Amino acid sequence: MDPRDGVVELFHRVAASVPAYGAFLAEHGVAAEQVKTYEDFTRLPLTTKDTYTRRYPLPELCRDGRIGDMIAVSSGSTGTPSFWPRSAADEEVIAERFEQVFRDAFRAAERRTLAVVCFALGTWVGGLFTLACCRRLAARGYPITAIAPGSDRREILRVIPELAPHFDQVVLLGYPPFLKDVIDTGVAQGLPWSDYSIKLVTAGEVFSEEWRTLVAERTGMTDPACDTASLYGTADAGVLGNETPLSVRIRRFLAGDPETARELFGASRLPTLVQYDPRVRFFEEHEGTLLFSGDNGIPLIRYHIADEGGLIPHDRMLAFLAERGFHLAETGPDLPFAYVFGRSHFTVSYYGANVYPENIAVGLEQPEVSALVTGKFVLEVTEDEERDRHLAVTVELAPGLRGSAETAGTIGRSILAQLRRLNSEFANYVPPARQLPIVRLRETGDPDYFPPGAKHRYTRA
Repeated sequence: MDPRDGVVELFHRVAASVPAYGAFLAEHGVAAEQVKTYEDFTRLPLTTKDTYTRRYPLPELCRDGRIGDMIAVSSGSTGTPSFWPRSAADEEVIAERFEQVFRDAFRAAERRTLAVVCFALGTWVGGLFTLACCRRLAARGYPITAIAPGSDRREILRVIPELAPHFDQVVLLGYPPFLKDVIDTGVAQGLPWSDYSIKLVTAGEVFSEEWRTLVAERTGMTDPACDTASLYGTADAGVLGNETPLSVRIRRFLAGDPETARELFGASRLPTLVQYDPRVRFFEEHEGTLLFSGDNGIPLIRYHIADEGGLIPHDRMLAFLAERGFHLAETGPDLPFAYVFGRSHFTVSYYGANVYPENIAVGLEQPEVSALVTGKFVLEVTEDEERDRHLAVTVELAPGLRGSAETAGTIGRSILAQLRRLNSEFANYVPPARQLPIVRLRETGDPDYFPPGAKHRYTRA
């Protein structure tokens, strides 16, 4: 079935079975029976947290007014945490994305695999849902064994050396900065990461290819394109898309050619690049942001998640790359691409230029700096007594290190070099005398900027 016909069918099922969506349509003067074609579908009103999910009682947002068999909680990174019902059927669909990663990239069908879930456990959406999907793969016959120490770094580093020798590979699943903390702590403790055939599954944040290269080197990976994968997902709808070896190789090529990346994505920063199945999660572009529709514990139609990004068909992506001399023997799954920058409120504006956390991260991942820092930072614009504005970056030092003017200077110069290379707005809008950021150093776990266990925020107002 054409995915466009499928999403129209989904609309009619949701309109008939979800009380809140029926009421929402009535409020907007929409009669469901008049939506017959995909063109009709594209004229439906958008749904958001404010206009839809926060306006109706939780049962009314669910199929037939009944809450599913499990409830997860969003992280609340943009506001008040939200409740998201789940069902076993939802896990079955999302497990397809995990299966694509484990099967095609990690070759888990033929390798005994230890999956270590490092997302936070409890009510939060990441940990238990990831654990459930890993166990779904085991039920499908994959030789996968899961363990869930959650975000307890000491427990992670206790169980891995004891269990890893019994497996052909170890997959760590978690947020990028936390996984790097685990890896770096393991290096300091003398863990032989390269003996464990480490693979990484990340989610929740855009990271640079310098970051991927760095963790690959520290864990002894042989092919980062097949040893790492990022999932693009939301608490609202689970996993929407995932990196494939093809998308990673494309992204690594574009990381080395910022002008080509800018031509393709229309921006000076490198987005997450995933492939997705439009039959399961249907995407649309809307004014430089993404909409999706999908059947979940709370079914969502034309849901606006405020993620900046866009869509590129598979054949158009390959043709674009071929014209620029980049050819691949393997063209990967014939699925469209979604590129995702994240949400614009995570930027700061400085002399009219948008400065993105991704730009700063690349500066911290350069060889002369990466051993000095954990990779966590806070980006903000400050004013001095004269009301002059300054770009300030507070950086977390690697464990055991103390700050010095020399270290701050080295970090500041590295950040500046990458800002000028990657961000044309910054290079052209900001007066040269104001471009060097003020770098403030904090020790590991600083309670004001880097409290242990909390979800990290990379910008401050």
